[in-house]
Amino acid sequence: MNDLLLLSPYLRQALNALVTAGSVLACLLVLPTRFVGMELLGVGPNWLLIWVVAWSVKRSPWQGAIAGVVLGLLQDGMTAANPTHTLSLALVGLLTALIQKQRYIQEDFISVALIVFGMAVIAETVTAFQFMLQDLRVPDRLSSRTLSEIWNYHQQIALCSAILSSLWAPALYYPLNRWWQRVSLADQLQA
Repeated sequence: MNDLLLLSPYLRQALNALVTAGSVLACLLVLPTRFVGMELLGVGPNWLLIWVVAWSVKRSPWQGAIAGVVLGLLQDGMTAANPTHTLSLALVGLLTALIQKQRYIQEDFISVALIVFGMAVIAETVTAFQFMLQDLRVPDRLSSRTLSEIWNYHQQIALCSAILSSLWAPALYYPLNRWWQRVSLADQLQA
C-alpha cells in the first residue's frame, strides 16, 4: 500500500514540494560539474532540460512553460544571463507538454529519451539564434563571430548535448516520475 497515505495532505504536499525543490537543486549543482565519462567534446548533459521534460511530460503546457521559465532564470543566475536560458527551457516545457506522450508512445524510458534528444536540439538552436541576433545587433565588436562559426559550433554542441542528455534522462526521469505517481495516487485515494 502507499505509505504516503499515512501522512496528512498538508504534510504530503510539503514533502512533495521538498522532493521537487531538492531535485531541482541537485540538477543545478551537478550542471556545471564534469564527471569522468559524462562529457563529450567539452559538453555535458543538460540536467535542467531533462528535469523540465520530466516535469512537463504529464502536465499542462502552462505548467511546463512556467517550470521552464523558473529553471531558466535559475540557470541564468548561475551563468551569464545573455543569452538567456529562459526562452529555450520555456519552449521545451511548452512543447513537451503539447506532445501528450501518453497518446503516441507507451514505453517511458525510450519515449523520454527521444523527447529529451529532440528538445536538446531545439534548446541549443534557440541559444544559437540568440548568439546570432546578438552579433547582428553589434557587428563591430572585437569578439564578433561569423554566422558560419556560430552554426558550425551549434551543430557540435547540439548533437553532444542531445546525445548525453538523452542517455542520462532515464536516471532522472524514473525516480521523479515514480515519486510524483505515488503522491498523485495517495491524493486520489484520500480524496
